[in-house]
Amino acid sequence: MVLPQAGLFYFCNMAGKFTLGKEERLKSRRQIGILFHEGKKISVSPLYIYYLLNAGPDEKRYPLQFGVSVPAKNFKRAVDRNRIKRLIREAYRLQKIPLQEKLKEKKMQMLVFFIYTGKELPGSNLVTKKVSVVLNKLEKTVNENISSDT
Repeated sequence: MVLPQAGLFYFCNMAGKFTLGKEERLKSRRQIGILFHEGKKISVSPLYIYYLLNAGPDEKRYPLQFGVSVPAKNFKRAVDRNRIKRLIREAYRLQKIPLQEKLKEKKMQMLVFFIYTGKELPGSNLVTKKVSVVLNKLEKTVNENISSDT
């Protein structure tokens, strides 16, 4: 459907890219178990990230799947845990596209799981910066893996 205003048309086309749909979420206990057992770790304080890069394409899975957790040990109130998870998901949703495109282009898949290990409630600016650092590191990892395969 074409809208009369060019700006709205552009916005409608771009809106689909910045989603975090059901197929992108890492929910399977089996996949999470494999990720924690076989995956590699990155620490960008206050985030701890597990990731697993699969070179072989699996048509059933999305190229980039994501999960997030905040331990109840550090934040007793569910309201605080949910807020932190919401901030991380939002920062990830807005910044994942370069990594996702790289994985699609190379027909690779990655599982990523964020764990917030800080003791204080973070601001959205801090979370956005840290997620950006993590996604850049993951993109470098994909590039290194690609160059080592060729």
